[in-house]
Amino acid sequence: MEQNTDPYVLDDQVGYLLRRVTQRHLHIFSEHIQDVTAMQFACLVRLDQTGPMSQNLLGRAASMDAATVKGVVGRLELLGLVARQADPEDRRRLTVALTDAGRDLVRRHYPAAAEITDATLAPLSAEERRTLLALLQRLV
Repeated sequence: MEQNTDPYVLDDQVGYLLRRVTQRHLHIFSEHIQDVTAMQFACLVRLDQTGPMSQNLLGRAASMDAATVKGVVGRLELLGLVARQADPEDRRRLTVALTDAGRDLVRRHYPAAAEITDATLAPLSAEERRTLLALLQRLV
């Protein structure tokens, strides 16, 4: 059998590894929380912890592009978890706020969200977890 001498090894690439970790994390998320997707949950968390904000700001706060956050917010609105309304100061801008149902759902799932993080990081020691999170923070 020939040994691969290519200078580019996919299994050693940061983007590939991050995608695999993300896929694993999303699988764990879907096992624990079935009501909403991870991206929807991120928007609900930002709204719960920060309060109503423009759809554009919500996208930035949840690390989503404008088209993605528009779709996510639209689906959350159909589920009755958020409400969109024109900003009274700038009618061109939409403000997104949690509904009571959205607030209840996100707060009910905070313990599960912590379990998801623990399950995702389970192969690591406590020190490795702290190190990984610190390194990832430096990359964003």
